[in-house]
Amino acid sequence: MSSSRRRRLPADTHNKTPTLLVEVNWILLEIGRHTQGPRMPGACYYWRMAINTWNESHMHAALKRWYARPGDSLEAPVGDAVVDIVRGDLLIEVQTGNMSQLRPKLARLLAEHPVRLVVPIAQSRWIVRLGDTGPVGRRKSPYRGTWWHAFADLVYVAPLLADPHLSVDLVLVEEEQVLQKLGRRAWRRRGWSQTDRRLLNVVERRRFAGPESYARLLPPALPAAFTTAHLAEAQGLPRRLAQKAAYSLWRMGALDRIGKEGRAHLYARNVETG
Repeated sequence: MSSSRRRRLPADTHNKTPTLLVEVNWILLEIGRHTQGPRMPGACYYWRMAINTWNESHMHAALKRWYARPGDSLEAPVGDAVVDIVRGDLLIEVQTGNMSQLRPKLARLLAEHPVRLVVPIAQSRWIVRLGDTGPVGRRKSPYRGTWWHAFADLVYVAPLLADPHLSVDLVLVEEEQVLQKLGRRAWRRRGWSQTDRRLLNVVERRRFAGPESYARLLPPALPAAFTTAHLAEAQGLPRRLAQKAAYSLWRMGALDRIGKEGRAHLYARNVETG
């Protein structure tokens, strides 16, 4: 497990969008269509790459640039998948969306390659509301994410976290959450829907590889046998998040289930990892 601290983005990175990359991809798509036909693998690859970058959020594009090094291949085909960054044999996937949809792809890639999964966590967040002519408000959100908040997503790939070929970079970031009124129902925000996440700054990065590294997150004050209520209290977490974290740690082998206390599972540190 390693840690890397503040590295600010270039000033112009905050407002850039991957428009040029999208345009290049569409040009490549047309080349693929005319040279190989619309059903050939080359055309399918260009089509998929164009869609990937067209739908790409600012957060995803900015983190991909932050990770990329000279010589890397971006949006590169690997088997039947398109991977964010290919660095030799290492495949790097930046995940800012639904983690459950990533699980089949991740399992296929891990069968043949080492994979690094990058998961951003909003340590601090600003809410930006956009109207028809531009921003109509910006405020600081009380939300403050920690390493533990990654388990809200990692729970969907928990069985894969023990794979020796998988490393996970959790990245604490400062971000803007962009809201717009799009006519869709969003009753919790009075009609405002999230349309983007913007990366403002990378605060800290921490790498996890194997159950032992995740087990180090557990606070020393936990009793030898504990429930998710104990974990939630010790870390100041919502109970639901503590349940997802404990389940993930159990599935990867960092925790053992040793019984029940009422209806709640009792957990203990795995002696080999904790």
